[in-house]
Amino acid sequence: MGKIKKKGVAGNASNFITRTQAVRKLQISLPDFRRLCIFKGIYPREPRNKKKANKGSTASTTFYYTKDIQWLLHEPLVQQFREHKIFSKKLTRALGRGDFSEAKRLEALHKPRIKLDHIIRERYPSFIDAIRDLDDALCTIFLFANLPANRDIPASTIATCARLANEFQQWVIRKRALRRSFLSIKGIYYEAEIKGQSVLWLVPYKFAQHVPAEVDFRIMLTFLEWYTTLMGFVLFKLYTLEGLVYPPKFDKALDEQGAGLRAILLEAKKIGQLEAGAAAATPTRDITRPLETLEEKIKQVEEEEKVRRLTGQAEEEDAAAAEANTDDVEQVNEGLDKFTPIVAKDGTTGDILPQPTDDDTNSKTMNMFADFTVFLSRETPREALEFILRSFGCKRIGWDAVLGEGAFTTDDSNPAITHQIVDRPPLAPPAPAADGGDTEMAGGAAAARGKVLGRIYVQPQYIWDCVNAGRVLRPDAYAQGAELPPHLSPWDKSKPGQYDPTAPVEDNGDSEEEEDVEEEEDVSMVTNGENGLDDNDEDSEEEDSEEEEGSGEEDSDEDEEDEDEEDEWAGFDDEEARGIAVPSDDEASDDDDLRHQRELEAEAAGRTVSTSTAAKKSSAKRKAEKAQKAREEELDRQKAMMTKKKRKLYERMEFGNKKRQEEKERLESKRRKIEREKRKSKN
Repeated sequence: MGKIKKKGVAGNASNFITRTQAVRKLQISLPDFRRLCIFKGIYPREPRNKKKANKGSTASTTFYYTKDIQWLLHEPLVQQFREHKIFSKKLTRALGRGDFSEAKRLEALHKPRIKLDHIIRERYPSFIDAIRDLDDALCTIFLFANLPANRDIPASTIATCARLANEFQQWVIRKRALRRSFLSIKGIYYEAEIKGQSVLWLVPYKFAQHVPAEVDFRIMLTFLEWYTTLMGFVLFKLYTLEGLVYPPKFDKALDEQGAGLRAILLEAKKIGQLEAGAAAATPTRDITRPLETLEEKIKQVEEEEKVRRLTGQAEEEDAAAAEANTDDVEQVNEGLDKFTPIVAKDGTTGDILPQPTDDDTNSKTMNMFADFTVFLSRETPREALEFILRSFGCKRIGWDAVLGEGAFTTDDSNPAITHQIVDRPPLAPPAPAADGGDTEMAGGAAAARGKVLGRIYVQPQYIWDCVNAGRVLRPDAYAQGAELPPHLSPWDKSKPGQYDPTAPVEDNGDSEEEEDVEEEEDVSMVTNGENGLDDNDEDSEEEDSEEEEGSGEEDSDEDEEDEDEEDEWAGFDDEEARGIAVPSDDEASDDDDLRHQRELEAEAAGRTVSTSTAAKKSSAKRKAEKAQKAREEELDRQKAMMTKKKRKLYERMEFGNKKRQEEKERLESKRRKIEREKRKSKN
């Protein structure tokens, strides 16, 4: 007989632990426990059986893995939290006694500093792992960089976030790492490629941000503390790999004047710093001992090669060695096969032009705005446009002086400007001068208020659409005051069977009245479906109400009239009663055959057979209905052979496809209506 286990010592009861038990086990406060879990990446878990995990209790509580809490027992941050608690008690005691000098001394010398460096190395063993986790970090940092300072958010935190955001944007600009961007209601989405990994983040618009009172900023600031530490490590690595000094120089005066990205000054590391970094990265060796083994010789050559490349001497030596060894290479290759272009009889050769490669295409895309000299009007978003333009090669960007310092030019009449981005309607031309003497003045005013000849005026969406398309688009569709094309998300790709806004919509031949009726029917069906009623239910409710309101005599008269009508049209359908002959399926097929025979005879005789449009439509409609009926019958036979599980799965798939098809038809109908209105307005 096996040993009987006690209740609550195995299974879910031992695998999970409540938050209260975890706090008691770690002997820290609840806020410190929350901070510790955020730093270590430990989150609440949901057991399959809460009653067993809670040892029979059904009370609502939060559970954690027991192994995670045991792992936290050996965390150095727990001891740092305890030291900080001791420091807080000493500081409170000094302030309570009025000993401000002692409080200042404690603040300066004995305040514990919490460091998260070891957690960064623990959670991200490789650099690629840290890059994959940058999405949330960038979104949070850019969010706090745009928030106003208050009692919950200190100004120093906002300044740190703004500095990290500008440093990251400068690196993206230098590496041409930006790939796509999208303007949405929430803000501006950006996607960059860093070390082969796609990083997506959201930047809010530069509006006056409202700070909600219901948000717990203590938790948000804890996440921000973790993200700023992670971002510092990542930026240090990225700048070091590029041979740049980190942190870069920060011009505080330019930043106060609104320079933005221009306040961050990048500088390359000096030769001494590079050599010191290479020496620190490679182990030292005793130069008095000769190199005896081949491995040591290869290692020394690799170290020397690395140092020479860091100091910039490797390229010059490679070029000189290539020139010196040209003759030797030709002599060595004399015995090898030589590929020569085919020469025709007339002396011409084949196509020896270099073919375009992927690298050439990428370089053209990354420098698509290199030939532009752009001027930003005052109403345009200067920070976002400057970041995108500089990320794709544009180096000459000007803007109005009210937008801040750091512009290429602040004069909008500069002749070097090729493109001007505006986001306001065009100005109306001035009225002509009343007398001939003021004609020159009126012409000068028109020139001052009008457009500069030879300059392209576009709206801001033009820049985003060019970036997402990967090429420079035609600017005529984005002219000042023009109706812009739809701005579509570059990440949302339409699937087969769904509505594609980029595909042209064919006219189905229905009139506007028919489409309006169909749209009203769809809306009524949706409304009735939401209310839980269909058309039959509404009709029955209306009839019931009418019967209740009507008197007994009127009801009897109406019943007599209905009986007379029923006797008069007894045995007939509605269409038959009105004298309309309804052909059967066999008769419809005979009519089609007869019509086809008449057309063949008329074609042989050289005559034309006049067929009415209504007859053609009715014939085509009957054929379509007949084919649809045959398909439905075949489908029913196939479904009868399926198992119950497969049949239900197939019906769910059919329901989803039908829903998508109805949504597609509704959007296409709406788009056709809009296009018709546009054509009418143009005419």
